Amino acid sequence: MIRVENIRKSFAGKPVLQDLSFDVPDGRITALLGANGAGKTSCLRIVCGLLRAESGRVLVGGVDPARDPRGARRQLGVVGDREGLYERLTVAEYLKIFAQMQGLVGAELNTALEAVCAELELESLWQRRVAGFSQGERMKVSLARALVHRPQHLILDEPTRGLDVLAVRLLRKTLLRLRAAGTAIVFSSHVMPEVAELSDAILVMSAGRIVGRGTPAELAQQSGCDTLEDSFVALAYGQSPVQPQGVPA
Repeated sequence: MIRVENIRKSFAGKPVLQDLSFDVPDGRITALLGANGAGKTSCLRIVCGLLRAESGRVLVGGVDPARDPRGARRQLGVVGDREGLYERLTVAEYLKIFAQMQGLVGAELNTALEAVCAELELESLWQRRVAGFSQGERMKVSLARALVHRPQHLILDEPTRGLDVLAVRLLRKTLLRLRAAGTAIVFSSHVMPEVAELSDAILVMSAGRIVGRGTPAELAQQSGCDTLEDSFVALAYGQSPVQPQGVPA
């Protein structure tokens, strides 16, 4: 489980996260939904230990990344908003480096590389250099890097951004398989259909706070709206959904 307890964060005196609290249970997919600047990426970076909260705490499988960043990161797989791919390496070389950084060696290392290659259908890319890959191919490599050490917790920041249909289908299939295996997954997104289809719980963020939480049906009940998009607009912006001309509100 990932637990976020009353975290606060400011940049240049401007509050970005304000008393943010939520849980991501094992075997569940939780979505962070919010406009640009809502605080989604800052929140995920604090969970990963890349930023430090000014107050509150985060627990990743019971480990505080602010106190034991290595212990927390061993339990985490992360697909961030920046790819961090090494263009001159082949996929096999790149993933081997990251698997070794997670402590995998010998037969365990080889087994992990073979498994992630098969799971993410990387065979045709395995001995190719990353330079020149499509956006979908780059996502597959980033996801493989996050999963090669079999983490219990997975964090994804806007994972479907720029992907084609086949890449989105593969990502969806992978996340559902991981959920069934008990992985705690949290992802941020602007894509309403993906959020609605994948999420067990949705957290609507606005100005560093959670202004709505629940399933799409529960958010609709909270907002008095019919669709997830309308619920998001009502909760995050305080606006009523726009009615088509000639249709009564």
